Amino acid sequence: MKKYQERIEELQNYFKSHNKFKEYVAHTSKVHSVGWSCDGKRLASGSFDKSVCVYTLDRDRLNKEHTFKGHGGSVDQLCWHQTHPDLLSTASGDKSVRIWDTRIQKSVATINTKGENINITWSPNGQAIAVGNKEDLVTFIDARTHKIEAEEQFHFEVNEISWNNTSDLFFLTNGQGCVHILSYPDLKRQHILKAHPGTCICIEFDPTGKYFATGSADALVSLWDINELACQRVFTRMDWPVRTISFSHDGQLLASASEDLIIDIGFVESGDKIADISVEAATFTVAWHPSLYLLAYACDDKDSYDRKRDAGSLKVWGFQSD
Repeated sequence: MKKYQERIEELQNYFKSHNKFKEYVAHTSKVHSVGWSCDGKRLASGSFDKSVCVYTLDRDRLNKEHTFKGHGGSVDQLCWHQTHPDLLSTASGDKSVRIWDTRIQKSVATINTKGENINITWSPNGQAIAVGNKEDLVTFIDARTHKIEAEEQFHFEVNEISWNNTSDLFFLTNGQGCVHILSYPDLKRQHILKAHPGTCICIEFDPTGKYFATGSADALVSLWDINELACQRVFTRMDWPVRTISFSHDGQLLASASEDLIIDIGFVESGDKIADISVEAATFTVAWHPSLYLLAYACDDKDSYDRKRDAGSLKVWGFQSD
């Protein structure tokens, strides 16, 4: 690991002077999901208050651009098109998926689905959107025609869904600690990885195409070689179930968050700790910027004047300290 030592120290020093966060009140209740557009110019947040907020990044600050309204239930997860910076899709408890266009600031499609949706992913090639509901049904939508192409009912608890970077394999994490890998689009089972002793909660692919990582209820994050399907290392600094993970744009850093009062930032190739971010409440969503070392996140924060009320804020960390 000596070859990485210099880079590890470089990154640790960088974040000593870039450890400032900025907070933005986006919503009237809890923020469930944050994500950056592929060009890094916008940050979106989806909330229990049924709305989606879009901010623009102007050097070292965010400016609120628009609030999308239309969902009749909580917006539980959102994802941007991976090559088209204006298109965003959202999954809601109102049994629908919506696609929004930031250029015209409105919804361009509403796709009605069979149940309360909790997770969503857009294939990297932009052609399909998959959405999972509370009954473990995954619906595949053609992103161009907005028609439902397929529905797949799983007989286990589906926690998170994702395509690989080449859009030909579809991954699901489940309640038995496994990762199911299906070929796409025919959805034939290829592999089942026994990844964790506890529920496997989240999954994320690194931008370089080398690894994917899974976070689990056992408080561990494991890093997998995508070609060998072999576990390379395990990050063990958390004490609580890992709810959300994100790789940095260069694939060198992995952020993990849970009910621990820190967000952990580790060096992918060695597992070394690079930095951590102190938080005051459980964190349910983290997202690295697509070209900068800026991490967006949202916690279960309460209003400082009324502790019973959600703060509805999102934060961005990694700005230069004064």
